[in-house]
Amino acid sequence: MSVEDSISQDEIKKQAIADFADHVSSEKAKFWQQVGMDVVMGRREGPFFWDLTGEKRLFNLHCNGGVYNLGHRNPDIIAALQEALTEVDIGNGHMISKARADLGKRLAELMPEDLDYTVFGACGGEAVDVAFKIARSHTKKNRIVSALGGYHGHTGLALAAGDEKYRAPFGPQPPGFVQVPFNDAGALASAVDNDTAAVVLETVPATLGMPIASKDYFQAVRDICDRRGAVMILDEVQTGLGRTGKLWAFEHFDVVPDMVVLAKGLSGGIYPITATVMRRPIEAVFHPDPHIHVSTFGGAELGCRVALKVLEICSKPAFLEHVNALAVRFAAGVGRLRQKHPILKGLRQLGLFMGLKMEDDTCGPLLSLAAYQNDLLMVYANNDKSVAQFLPPLITTADQADWVIERLDAALGQVAAMKGSL
Repeated sequence: MSVEDSISQDEIKKQAIADFADHVSSEKAKFWQQVGMDVVMGRREGPFFWDLTGEKRLFNLHCNGGVYNLGHRNPDIIAALQEALTEVDIGNGHMISKARADLGKRLAELMPEDLDYTVFGACGGEAVDVAFKIARSHTKKNRIVSALGGYHGHTGLALAAGDEKYRAPFGPQPPGFVQVPFNDAGALASAVDNDTAAVVLETVPATLGMPIASKDYFQAVRDICDRRGAVMILDEVQTGLGRTGKLWAFEHFDVVPDMVVLAKGLSGGIYPITATVMRRPIEAVFHPDPHIHVSTFGGAELGCRVALKVLEICSKPAFLEHVNALAVRFAAGVGRLRQKHPILKGLRQLGLFMGLKMEDDTCGPLLSLAAYQNDLLMVYANNDKSVAQFLPPLITTADQADWVIERLDAALGQVAAMKGSL
């Protein structure tokens, strides 16, 4: 890059930051500048993206919670969208659609038992909202029980099932929402009563720091829901689509929920689409009036074609074998780092859904900064800042995994030094 080009790109970046601050979010712009991480995404490819200036390249270990499971600008996903653009557009959510039919059928084939029907949406919060509406209509009950420290989105009903700090700034929330500790079957049994419409849980709660439930926890949840006539909803927005080494994370726990919420990775990082999948009897909610719920952009036909390609890729046995092999490789690498860096206390892992547990709450923010300085994008778990989320793209190669461990080694060394100077 010539000096002129470099200066030009620097000016373009500065203007982008200024415009973002003036017209999108002043405080976000200020925050990223203050912490020294004011990257503006430019070129992107595979597990990497570059700053707009082209001078800094980052390996994406955040993946926007799984949006980039298949990497940035995956060529197979782009090809699927390009082909779709020659034939379809968004479509009309009120009408019969071959694209939605094809995607719904494939999801049913890949789900266990009678999880046969899908309502499509455009964002994860919308998909969760739909799940709650359907559960309440199906059961004729009101109460929704969720996990403390969990996260289900920022839209209306989804927000009510999340943390107080996300709800409080926006005024009173709808009644009927109760939270209990995750992985505590006794607390759940006490909270679920005869007016409970649904229990909603992330199979692995990312914002809570990726705690892995005991082997029998979800079986207990299933039993509690069955006894009380409540719908069991599993939020697989981040854990689904092969992230944990199985197509659906709930497969690790030998349980079948009544509803499954999918989003993020279903988009292939290219076109937003979500899915609220339900058991066949629950679909009767829509029999009196099939138009009682609509979403203008939900299940856009372009997005359906993209999601079909995502499912084709993620459901292949060889793909899942690759994810599991990478999981073993990363576990071994983190094991070596634990011996070298006392601040690293453990690895919370289900496939490539991983969290680095460190000695205290100062470590997550410090590691986010140190990782950035070592060309890795990482974020900490907002409800447990001692845990750094560790989410490599599922298309990462073995050589790239080893390089990430090397960079992480350097970053952990910096964290120890920074803590020593506090």
